[in-house]
Amino acid sequence: MRKLSVVIAGRHSTSICLEDEFLNLFKKIAATKNMSINQLVTEIDANRTTENLSSAIRIYVLKFVTKIPLN
Repeated sequence: MRKLSVVIAGRHSTSICLEDEFLNLFKKIAATKNMSINQLVTEIDANRTTENLSSAIRIYVLKFVTKIPLN
């Protein structure tokens, strides 16, 4: 598990904990979308249906890599 400090919407600092595999994929997804990690976290935070941000990111990564609709 790795802890990563992020800023949501440019104003709210928090940290997320992800397994190395999820974190590596998450970084690749952000690069593919020409987004910063903080921008992608902000997008996921705005659309999540789970209370836990780290869980929402894992779900996003799984859907992205399996091509399941993200909504």
